[in-house]
Amino acid sequence: MNLAYIPSPSISEFSIGPLTIHFYALTMLAAIVVAVWIATVRWKKLGGISDQILDIALCAVPAGIIGARIYHIITTPERFFGPTGDWIDMFRIWNGGLGIWGAIVLGALAAWGWCRHRHYPMALLSDVIAPALLVAQAIGRLGNWFNQELYGAPTTLPWGLKLNITGTAIGSSELCYDGSSCPTGTLFQPTFLYEMIWNLIGAALILWIGHRASKALKAGSLFAIYVMWYTAGRTWIEMLRIDFAHEFLGVRINVWVSMVCFILGVFAFILIQRYGKSTALLSEKLRTITELESREQEDSTSTRSPKPSGTIEKRESFDADEFSHNSPDSDENDDAQTDKESNEASSEKNKKA
Repeated sequence: MNLAYIPSPSISEFSIGPLTIHFYALTMLAAIVVAVWIATVRWKKLGGISDQILDIALCAVPAGIIGARIYHIITTPERFFGPTGDWIDMFRIWNGGLGIWGAIVLGALAAWGWCRHRHYPMALLSDVIAPALLVAQAIGRLGNWFNQELYGAPTTLPWGLKLNITGTAIGSSELCYDGSSCPTGTLFQPTFLYEMIWNLIGAALILWIGHRASKALKAGSLFAIYVMWYTAGRTWIEMLRIDFAHEFLGVRINVWVSMVCFILGVFAFILIQRYGKSTALLSEKLRTITELESREQEDSTSTRSPKPSGTIEKRESFDADEFSHNSPDSDENDDAQTDKESNEASSEKNKKA
């Protein structure tokens, strides 16, 4: 009998009237908000402003969610198109099924496109979001806990995960090492917790490296470190999981992907050190772009805003006076007045004579 364990939630959703709120979706939303906040704080230190990060997020977040779902669909097509599959489930992302690899690829492409359009340094942005991504991924793993999914093999460790069989957990049907159903009360490796801890340690490590070696590393280096750190952890954590996954040469697909991405991260880090630009140089570029955007916004605002009413009335009055003094009609009136005065003077002189 296990006296120490990690319990599973008894619910994964709640309803407000006709609306059903899933905890998985709430954790995803919280992850996005925290990631944007962290990225904004770091971006502003390098010369940017919060509006720039918000604009990038509006492009990258939807693209990342779509990419994550596409990756999951591609790697588990039988869930949607198999004999017992339902293609409508492709749109039910609240039930789980988001692949981080697709999120990073499509989200990065969207962010790159916007940065290219606005001339923001993409290498600088990648370093800014590196620790933010790890924190967001750590928060997102709580969604797996609420869904009671993606846990590891049976264990007797005191921090093993105990499933709530009255909920929607898939563990009651999982197979143990001997190929039979797991006995009631079996504890499982809490892989969601392992990845949470791994990601939070990685975020702290990247922040520390960025603080201590910012002058020595080229822009983009922190993102390469993020790729290496996450994929190294994902490799061993993925090997603990027992949920269904396609395999190649007896190894889960996500393990292969993790190892390939780790190697690419190493090469990227080396190339960045050789051909990349310094963070200070790109930070200066960002400050210049931000100043230009601020001036353009000020000019646009001043063009659209009306002049003060007192200024308009004063100008109109001045123009009217100026017009009355300089118009041809005014000259004719002056001449007539002069002739009248001359005639009156002549008449007065004749009377005296």
